[in-house]
Parts: sequence; structure tokens; C-alpha cells
Amino acid sequence: MRINRVLLAAAASVMALALTGCGSGDGGSKVPTAASEGAAASGSSTGGGSGDDVAAYVAAQGKYVKCLRENGIDAPDPDAQGNIDFGGGDNLRALKKNPKFKTASVACDEYLTAVPESVEKGNQPALTAAQIKVKQEYATCMQKNGAADFPDPGADGLGQGEWDQTSAGAKRATRICGPIVGVPATAAPGKG
Repeated sequence: MRINRVLLAAAASVMALALTGCGSGDGGSKVPTAASEGAAASGSSTGGGSGDDVAAYVAAQGKYVKCLRENGIDAPDPDAQGNIDFGGGDNLRALKKNPKFKTASVACDEYLTAVPESVEKGNQPALTAAQIKVKQEYATCMQKNGAADFPDPGADGLGQGEWDQTSAGAKRATRICGPIVGVPATAAPGKG
């Protein structure tokens, strides 16, 4: 599960949609820049997330950006939630194909950290009542069909925690309950 969170952190960094302002009207920086190596961030944050975990994440992202720059990649500073906007579409595809970026990513891997749950929640759009109901039905189905440790979603439909996905019961429950969330019970063979 640690690997998935690290990959999610990298994906969130790369896929962030927009940078917010890094400065404030009081002349002080609310977000550490890569140049400041994550100097003390403000305890208050915008969007989702508690001050401490967001500040730590933003500081880690600042170190990651600094490392990328030291390895020849012109990376923007993280925003107030730690997101790094590398651009979308063609810019992102070109960056991913750039051998220099691949080398820098490997060199800077030690600075990647998991996205705090509070930041993940803050970056997700609010679910509709119907979507929340589907999440609740899925959790109930999973629990009744072999994945007893499958977590219940929060009132917002989010906040699923850790559960054992490797057990035979969990695999059976996933096959049975998948159609509730739009996953076919039997996946077609891959092409290619």
C-alpha cells in the first residue's frame, strides 16, 4: 500500500491543475519555495487539510522541486496544498518522455512523500447524494461478501482507510460487488 501512496503523491504532483499565489499581502510567504528548502510554512491553509500535515507535505514537495531543478528540470513551486503544476496535455506528455526528467525523477525519488489524506480529500470534488449512496452500498456489499474489514465511507462518501485486499474473501467480494461501482464481474482480456 505504501507504493500506491507514493505513486499517488507523484501523480498528484504531476497532475495538479493550477498554482495559487505563493505570497500574501503581509509581505511574508505562506508557502515555502524550492529555494527556501521548505522554510516554515504557515499553519493555516486553504482548501482541505490540517495545517501541520499540509505544511509538512508542502515542505517535502519544495525539496522535491529543488532536487528536480538541481537535476536540470524547470519545475514550478508547489501551491498551498503541495500540488506541482507541470502543465497538462502536450506539455505533460513531453515532460514524461524527456530522458532528463526520467533521470531527475529517479534522483529525486527520496523526496517524494505520500499525499496526506486531508489534502487528498481537499483535492477531490464533492460527491452527490447518489454517489455517496453508491459508495455506502458498495461498502456494505464488500463487508457482507468476504471483506469484513472493508471500511465504511464517511458522511461525505470519502475517507476509506486500509483493508486487506489480498485475502480470498476480499477478492471474491470485489468480483461480486464490482458492478455496483461500474467494474465488470469478469474483465475482458487485455488488448495489445
